[in-house]
Amino acid sequence: MPIAGKGMLLTSMDIDPADDEADFNRWYDREHLEERVAIEGFIEARRYVARTGSPKYLCLYSTQTIDALDSPAYRARLGQPTDWSKTTMAKFKNMIRAVARITISRGNGRAAVLGIVRLRPGAGQEDALRNELKTKLDIKDLDGIISMHLLESDAKLSGPTGGIPAAGSGAADWFVLIDGTNVSAITTTLAARFTGTAAPKGAQLISSGIYDLMWDLAKSDIA
Repeated sequence: MPIAGKGMLLTSMDIDPADDEADFNRWYDREHLEERVAIEGFIEARRYVARTGSPKYLCLYSTQTIDALDSPAYRARLGQPTDWSKTTMAKFKNMIRAVARITISRGNGRAAVLGIVRLRPGAGQEDALRNELKTKLDIKDLDGIISMHLLESDAKLSGPTGGIPAAGSGAADWFVLIDGTNVSAITTTLAARFTGTAAPKGAQLISSGIYDLMWDLAKSDIA
């Protein structure tokens, strides 16, 4: 599998520079990622910053299964945030929080540039959309594209949690992740397969963007 595990937590948010963006990044880099990856069932985490699109910051947490994101260990951590976490999370803006299953995964490996597409399936269109995406996520003959993946959010597990501002609608949205070696490859693939007239049928295209990898952390790094 190019992405370890079958579950993923996707979080994305803006932070007002006036709310001490430097401290926000310090919290992620010095406390939060390691705290989350240490939870039983978590495998790794990756942090990104937007090149194009919004929100500005994106984090992907891979888990062995989606059940790890509803486990007693995870719920206990959510219910007992550190003081630093409480202060920082209260400043999040435009928050997206998706707890998802990885249902399609093509290719092997991770890359320095990530394309992301947010889709809202039409009622009753899930099977047809999934079948269409099986073709669109084929990486054969796509130079510079390392892997592509489909995340299907669980509406009951997604959305805001205690201490995190409301994330708005779209708790059941799907996300396509595109790992590429350069921005041009991502831009070309987005235009050819996922945006504009190439947008998948049976779904509303909510947003798309391109993100640069900041850093990643695997459980083996902290064991």
